[in-house]
Amino acid sequence: LSSLLLSLSLMLLLNYCQGFRNYAAGRCEFNSTDPSDIQYIFASVYNKLELYRFDSKVGKFVGYTEYGVKAAEHLNNNTAWLERFRHLKYTSCVPNINVYYKDILSKSGESHDTLRSHSVPSRVLVCSVYGFYPKDITVTWINNHQQITTGVINTEPTADRDWTFQLHSHLEYSPRSGDQISCVVEHISLKEPMVCWTILLYKTSPGQSGLMVSEHEQLYITSQMFNNLQVWD
Repeated sequence: LSSLLLSLSLMLLLNYCQGFRNYAAGRCEFNSTDPSDIQYIFASVYNKLELYRFDSKVGKFVGYTEYGVKAAEHLNNNTAWLERFRHLKYTSCVPNINVYYKDILSKSGESHDTLRSHSVPSRVLVCSVYGFYPKDITVTWINNHQQITTGVINTEPTADRDWTFQLHSHLEYSPRSGDQISCVVEHISLKEPMVCWTILLYKTSPGQSGLMVSEHEQLYITSQMFNNLQVWD
């Protein structure tokens, strides 16, 4: 991430007076968790005009207007106030950025690593279910109306921020002519099991078979299709 500059907003204060807007905002700019790569900036803005700011790289307040220069001078003369802002980089930016890297950045792209198979003749299908509540759900695979019991791996339901859950079911199998594979979802909010996307294995010519399957050989049940799977007590 050395070439990527990220920004994390920490605080935003708004004040309206006779149609004019005044706000102050603190943010952290960074490209790693190393404190030397972290910059804390606090800015005061009035009616879209920046009055003054504190920049941890400068170590003091700098004014940009006549009023801002006077305000910056006053703040810089307040030793306790100035030291407080100098420490915000370490008390606010560093802890939040460490959490951001641990819980968000370090997890990006992981879910796609095991969803594809390039081996022949095996195939991997993925049935992803989003937006359901409560947590209990059953996802199975069937082939010609018979449940598949081998080559199936289901993840545990994972909670999303809106209190709903998501689950991903993987099926690894070897295609055979005449197979009709479907993902079946059972949930308390459904009157009957939902059968999603029949995958048809068909003959292309004598002695050869073909597989009709979605892009990247993955099946998706999107949250828009699954909004009815929310039952709140």
